[in-house]
Amino acid sequence: MGLVRKVTPKPDRITLAYARVSSADQKKDLERQKTVLEMYCAAQGWNFELISDLGSGMNYRKKGLQSLLQKLLNGKIERLVITHKDRLLRFGAELIFSVCEMKGVEVVIVNKGEEASFEEDLAKDVLEIITVFSARLYGSRSKKNQKLINGMKKAVKAAQ
Repeated sequence: MGLVRKVTPKPDRITLAYARVSSADQKKDLERQKTVLEMYCAAQGWNFELISDLGSGMNYRKKGLQSLLQKLLNGKIERLVITHKDRLLRFGAELIFSVCEMKGVEVVIVNKGEEASFEEDLAKDVLEIITVFSARLYGSRSKKNQKLINGMKKAVKAAQ
């Protein structure tokens, strides 16, 4: 378990658990994340609110993420609980962690010991970037886009 900062509990602030997956294909993983977060928070005896998002880790406009940021900036959060660092954002999580530190918000990463290797993180990042830009260029449902995505996924896996 990784804690960024331990704070004195404040009764008017909440524990916020956040789960995210990139696509509808990963709904089972979203449910798994939510279950892990619920069980973890309950085991700690924390009352909590759970926010979940379906969308790219590079999309900063997701409804759940916007709600999290609003509560964070308004001083409503005592602690933020996530399963893995990349579930918050693919790029930019460190910035949110810095804001948490400035606001006195404890950050709990439940599966800190299961962090991916540098190569795995890089491969995921490249796939995420390709997916986002492909969707923007060709539309997320076009056959050409799917071929491009599948080809890039194969290339990245072959490089691992």
